[in-house]
Amino acid sequence: MTATAGPESGPTGQDDDRSGRDVARERERGREQEAVEERYARLDDLRRRTRAELVAVRRSETTGTHQNRSERDSFAALHEGRLAQLDAVEERLVFGRLDLAGGERRYVGRLGLADTAQQRLLVDWRAPASEPFYQATAARPGGVVRRRHLSLRGRSVAGLEDDVLDAEGLDDLGLEALGGEGALMSALGAQRTGRMGDIVATIQAEQDAVIRSPADGVLVVQGGPGTGKTAVALHRAAFLLYAHRERLARSGVLVVGPSPVFLRYIEQVLPSLGENGVLTSTAGQLFPGVDARGSDRPAVARLKGDDRWLEVLRRAVAARQRVPDRPQRLDVEGTAVTLTPRAVARARERARGSGQPHNEARTGFVRDLLLHLADGVARAQGNRLEPEDRPGVVADLRASRDVRVALNLAWMPMSPQKLVGDLLTRPHRLAEAAEGLLSAPEQALLLREPGDPWTVDDVPLLDEAAEVLGDDETGASAAAARADDRRREEALSLAREVLDSGAGETSVEGFTASAEDLAARQSDLGGPALTVAERAAQDRTWTFGHVVVDEAQELSPMMWRLLVRRCPSRSMTVVGDLAQTRSAAGASTWGEVLDPFAAGRWRLEELTVNYRTPRQVMDAAAAVLAVTGAPGRTPTSVREGEGPPVLTTLPDAAAERATLLRAVVEDEAARTAGGRLAVLVPPGRLAEAAGALGEAVAGPDGTPLPVATGAGALDRPVAVMTVAESKGLEFDAVVLLDPAGVLGGPDAEDPRAGAHDLYVAMTRPTQRLHVLAPAGLDADLAGAITGAA
Repeated sequence: MTATAGPESGPTGQDDDRSGRDVARERERGREQEAVEERYARLDDLRRRTRAELVAVRRSETTGTHQNRSERDSFAALHEGRLAQLDAVEERLVFGRLDLAGGERRYVGRLGLADTAQQRLLVDWRAPASEPFYQATAARPGGVVRRRHLSLRGRSVAGLEDDVLDAEGLDDLGLEALGGEGALMSALGAQRTGRMGDIVATIQAEQDAVIRSPADGVLVVQGGPGTGKTAVALHRAAFLLYAHRERLARSGVLVVGPSPVFLRYIEQVLPSLGENGVLTSTAGQLFPGVDARGSDRPAVARLKGDDRWLEVLRRAVAARQRVPDRPQRLDVEGTAVTLTPRAVARARERARGSGQPHNEARTGFVRDLLLHLADGVARAQGNRLEPEDRPGVVADLRASRDVRVALNLAWMPMSPQKLVGDLLTRPHRLAEAAEGLLSAPEQALLLREPGDPWTVDDVPLLDEAAEVLGDDETGASAAAARADDRRREEALSLAREVLDSGAGETSVEGFTASAEDLAARQSDLGGPALTVAERAAQDRTWTFGHVVVDEAQELSPMMWRLLVRRCPSRSMTVVGDLAQTRSAAGASTWGEVLDPFAAGRWRLEELTVNYRTPRQVMDAAAAVLAVTGAPGRTPTSVREGEGPPVLTTLPDAAAERATLLRAVVEDEAARTAGGRLAVLVPPGRLAEAAGALGEAVAGPDGTPLPVATGAGALDRPVAVMTVAESKGLEFDAVVLLDPAGVLGGPDAEDPRAGAHDLYVAMTRPTQRLHVLAPAGLDADLAGAITGAA
């Protein structure tokens, strides 16, 4: 329970009681201020020492042996990593205290700190010793007498609040119990900044259990809007990096989000928790060299996500391994030689029998035919080919244009982009590969114009094509990988020597620089190498130690295949809400997407409490789901709001609609002063809404508030975006334009997507929802929105 004041005994008693509480609170605040200052002083001391060590290393001589230079770089890498962690935890370094039955007082914060005598000052929130801060209850105190929440403003203690879990123990210890607003409710009521904040100080018990769940297998975190599932997934990534540092520092952690805007929204969370080495990516960025932003129409997306593409791609590659219809006469330095279909067929059979991907198998195919043609050249010249003469003849064959053309026509090296691009833009190529797999109407849906940009739905096709094709026949990629492996082994050996020398010692609990981590920061020339995240971003074959997938319900079966290749250990955190599935290729149940690759290795945890959306707004969103016939279980809100959503009818004239939109937005912006307001619109109406609002709207006292769209919208007080762009985000208030347009109407290709989009739009606000709808809105839908249904 949260401690409160004692019984009142009349006006004088009330004043005396209040005065006593104020004195006790001020006395305790002063004590906690001293404790906080001691821990910040230790943090500052560690920063100074680390910065001085880094400066000394950078000033050291750069001459000498390669080993000397690499050792210097390893020391620099160690100090840079430590300093980055120490700088990232400045805000709210300390946020909790545990008073235990044995008299121990334990402070909890963003990382572990010890004093110069190695006495613990601060426990990392991820450490086992901090678990009671999140898990202890009055029914099961686990030895905790009191849990104290500290609110900091800068480095000053701004507020205290106690949860008394053992009142008798508290009395025995002679401690004061202080009440307050409630750390969780205070955090929920705070204005939004356009960036997700960490929840490390207010993690609830059901969330903590998910965060600390074992790393093995696939953990599915199912939760409705506002349940904190994204924040839980990010904190889980930070926890796993703490608990499995050595393994994950070497292999890395991948976080996949639904959009670039979303990635920008969450970009500060992991650094604030002391983790800077995680790779974040959208699904459209998971194939190196491609940054796909757009999506296909629902019917096309469904087709591209279908695993029939596995056979289509296999056939498309096999069709590029061709036997000529008739013998070919080739000119080699003036000598005519014949390439027969039989010879090509034998070489193709051997190459296919190798089991290698297309481009890699081509090496053997070309070698066999060159040797065959070399014998033909010798016969044509009336000579017997001696072993020592064979390399020269083969070189002549490679230089022959006729030979190069013939071999390329028989077994052309290909890139994934070329293979998939041909299938999507050349009807005969698609028909050749998809016969009996995709119907003629389906093939027609898939075709597009050459030069059209890649879509998110193309990315798993490109990745699958790369699996079938393999590296190019020169082996350059494989050779580079082998060379990189050799350099990494050398760097690893040296890094171990550096750590053995004592450079790895630190007074920060949980900061352990492994040899693998240091080796990853070195290069063979003594300069800084790419980080694990940077290397992984460039390497399609990189396998991660853990993968976090947000909005996972949107992923197609083909996209799941891509992700499993990135994480063959199946150590994944999958976050989503089936009630928000909008993709035609997305999931209806978790089993249908996970059983094919993780049967018996996935488990489901459900978050049921909505911490974001006010109850009245959540009730309206649930009613909309029911009216539209979309399935979905909605979470229970913990907060009351100002009231149900407001519904305003738009006039018919365009100018009047624009005027009313601006008036409503300006009114909401004034009420949301200092926070964030979103104007959410149906697809295709972004330019109209942004144009109606201009570059700014009037805020409080007539001050102009900038209006923005796209990725920069998160930096402005008023963001105009489509519903799809708003997935995973939250705002103080939302103005929703044209709910029927979001829903899509009876002619929509995928009615499910529209219903779920409307549900998403309605659950973005933390305070208020104002809906603007054209006249004639369906009465049942209008009733659901306003709570009159």
